Amino acid sequence: MDITSIIISALAAGFAALIDYLSKHVLTCLVPAFFIAGAMSALLPKEVIVKTLGKGTSKFKTYPLAVMAGLLLAVCSCTILPLFAGIRKKGAGLGPALAFLYTAPATNILAISLTGSVLGWHFAFSRIVLSVTFAIVIGIIVSKAFPDPVEGTGEKKGLLLTAGSSAQTKIARTGLSKFHLPIFFAVLIGILVAGTRLSGIAMWITLAILVMLTLVLTSRWFNREERASWMLETWVFFKKIFPLLIVGIFIAGMLTEFIPQNFLVHYVGGNSILANFFATIFGVVMYFPTLVEVPMAKLFLSLGMGQGPLLAYLLADPVISFASILVVRKIIGTKRTVLYALLITVFCTLAGLIYGTVAGGFA
Repeated sequence: MDITSIIISALAAGFAALIDYLSKHVLTCLVPAFFIAGAMSALLPKEVIVKTLGKGTSKFKTYPLAVMAGLLLAVCSCTILPLFAGIRKKGAGLGPALAFLYTAPATNILAISLTGSVLGWHFAFSRIVLSVTFAIVIGIIVSKAFPDPVEGTGEKKGLLLTAGSSAQTKIARTGLSKFHLPIFFAVLIGILVAGTRLSGIAMWITLAILVMLTLVLTSRWFNREERASWMLETWVFFKKIFPLLIVGIFIAGMLTEFIPQNFLVHYVGGNSILANFFATIFGVVMYFPTLVEVPMAKLFLSLGMGQGPLLAYLLADPVISFASILVVRKIIGTKRTVLYALLITVFCTLAGLIYGTVAGGFA
């Protein structure tokens, strides 16, 4: 195959991956996530996030809350990005925010249940214990290595958290009870859950009801300035994150064209360090939305992937992708992102190696 054919094939694979992503994830997954992030930034009082996930709050409170929030959201590594950006912009500490970013796609309840039913509960138990542990440990390490500035939790100039939105004006909150905001955000999260978990006519009916309810609540509970602020914040997140996702998905699709057809048997069929490392990198490049990685793992196992590399793949694939790396770098900076990605790679590789050794001993 000449260089022209290789380039054409890679471009075709990139466009195919992009079309597949846009057709399945944008309208019912990413769009609700952007609106939630915008609402958090514009409507949610900053002290709410600071008191629960802020830098000055006890780690024994922030990290469990971040992990619990992630457990309740069955979203992929791309859909979680606007929410991650939202809580960071509103004052969440770096460590808890990273724990939330890691946990949501890796250990949500649906993903663990599906892992247990398809691959066995030994895989599911290992996945949830290791993912929660990794989320907390990685969050602590990165926040200790590159702590937030003493004067606040904002990032350095030029990053997303200081994107310069004019919606950061102080909005007077009058006439809202303590129940209004929780109800409003519960409806918004319901839209995200319905769009990611339901299908067919049931999904569209549920979405229509929840969207109409959102419009009613918005018109009754928020004034024109608050609604405009929400829309502007949503647009700020969208224009900063979505183009990077598009580029990342396209490049990831191109990279899959260069993976050898006999990759699984020859490179990840054993339980060496390299086999687990390749499985981890394979999970990063071969991006699958949350839950899809489980049936794919079943297929990989039948094609010869070792049990250790399979777990390494399961730990890495939902959490990090080429597209998410581009966006996370925009949010927290290059050095933090590099350390975050390296820690995930090292931890997943070692976890797969240990699991493969133990599983092999019982085989």
